[in-house]
Amino acid sequence: MDNWKRAAIAGSAGVAMILLLKGKRPAAVLAGGVGLAVLASEYPEKFTRIREELPSYVRQGTRFLDLAMRIGGKIEELAASRRESLLEELGEY
Repeated sequence: MDNWKRAAIAGSAGVAMILLLKGKRPAAVLAGGVGLAVLASEYPEKFTRIREELPSYVRQGTRFLDLAMRIGGKIEELAASRRESLLEELGEY
């Protein structure tokens, strides 16, 4: 990889982080996109493979989020029942 490409990628990543920390998300996405475009021009076959596998990544992420939401719901139910039993115990005294 040429030095100018490395500098462009590193510079755009740095600028994107600074913009993200300042709360300017659209500009951060644009700066990050520039770095990704330069990187994609250097390794087009890797980005093609990632683009083809992206639907499976999304499916796995969706399954993980569904599982996390179900676990959170169970924890909420357990906390509510525990709270009710504690309130009942306090009412007996």
